[in-house]
Amino acid sequence: MDKDKIDKKDHILDVAERVFSEKGFDGASTRLISGEAGVNMAMLNYYFGSKEGLFLAIFQRKISSFQNILQNLGNDETISAWEKMEKYIEIYGEKIVNNNCFQRLLYQEMGMNRSNDLSDKLRDMLLKNVTELDKILNEGIVRGEFKKDIDIPMVIATLYGTKNYILNTPLIASALLRYDIQDEKMIEAKLKPQIKSFMNNLMKAYLLNN
Repeated sequence: MDKDKIDKKDHILDVAERVFSEKGFDGASTRLISGEAGVNMAMLNYYFGSKEGLFLAIFQRKISSFQNILQNLGNDETISAWEKMEKYIEIYGEKIVNNNCFQRLLYQEMGMNRSNDLSDKLRDMLLKNVTELDKILNEGIVRGEFKKDIDIPMVIATLYGTKNYILNTPLIASALLRYDIQDEKMIEAKLKPQIKSFMNNLMKAYLLNN
């Protein structure tokens, strides 16, 4: 695919991500998205096939890049399992802790708690990243670096649940943390460093054998 086509697809995905985050999957339409993106319906359908195809493409673009990073980290045999966790927490803090359209879109869809083909596909995409973290944690147990009785599902829930609570309850979280977590400058200067430091210390205390 040539660069112009890639740029056009990315532009459509950027616009669709914003529209879906504002309107939700049910409230958004391909006609609205094509109009906002300045492209005709034929082009949108050619690239993505349907509203569901467009929606899934947004998630695939975001999740697959993160997944590749995690796979490379998990396959690195030159560092310990704990060093992988440190790097994971660093990546988690930088790439996931963002108050952007995609995070709002992800929370909206996962919060719907509906069971259909679309939700199943999104769940399967997200679980691939969870699986990479699960592998690192199990590796640490096998190597004897991590305690044998750690609760892996709760470790994963703690990592992602903390982010979800802070970003998706901004009024409470801002009052709790005493700064505006919706301010991009505060996210970079305070929230990301605070979450990374806390998670590092928490995981070190819980995971590592003394």
